[in-house]
Amino acid sequence: MEQHENPWKTLSTKFIYENPWIHVREDQVINPSGGNGIYGVIHMKNKAIGIVPLDEEGFTYLVGQYRYTLNEYSWETPMGGGQMDVDPLESAKRELKEETGFTAAQWTFVAHIHTSNSVTDEDGYVFLAQELTAGETEFEETEDLSIMKIHIKEAVEMVMDNRITDALSVAGILKVARLLGI
Repeated sequence: MEQHENPWKTLSTKFIYENPWIHVREDQVINPSGGNGIYGVIHMKNKAIGIVPLDEEGFTYLVGQYRYTLNEYSWETPMGGGQMDVDPLESAKRELKEETGFTAAQWTFVAHIHTSNSVTDEDGYVFLAQELTAGETEFEETEDLSIMKIHIKEAVEMVMDNRITDALSVAGILKVARLLGI
């Protein structure tokens, strides 16, 4: 792939806000056209981890929850945050167990995604989990989740008619469907 030189010049950086999940900064910049400007950057303190669990009959499992930032209910693939110093696959295994109770004997890397690269540096990783074994969920205190079992073809339809809008879920479901020839 062709390499490109950074056309932006950072003049200064100012810390704005921080919590356990994000760090926000404002940079004074010279933009690619040579003008002065500002750029706000949200640095994520965790990796975004998404999982598309798929059983032997072609069913997947979605997680439903109310998303505070959107002020609406959202159906998504199981997902969560993975620590920066932990392999994304290990985080995916933990998240799958936590949110669905499942463990998986077979894992396939599906996608590396930048979720909203105009304002955040978040890296997302999506995995296909197969050969599932059921177990008990381990929800975090911030999670009030519902689980829906649907065929992967129906999950694709949910993406296509905008019933699933989460970026990791959309990319994961469509890439898994492509891998399966759906």
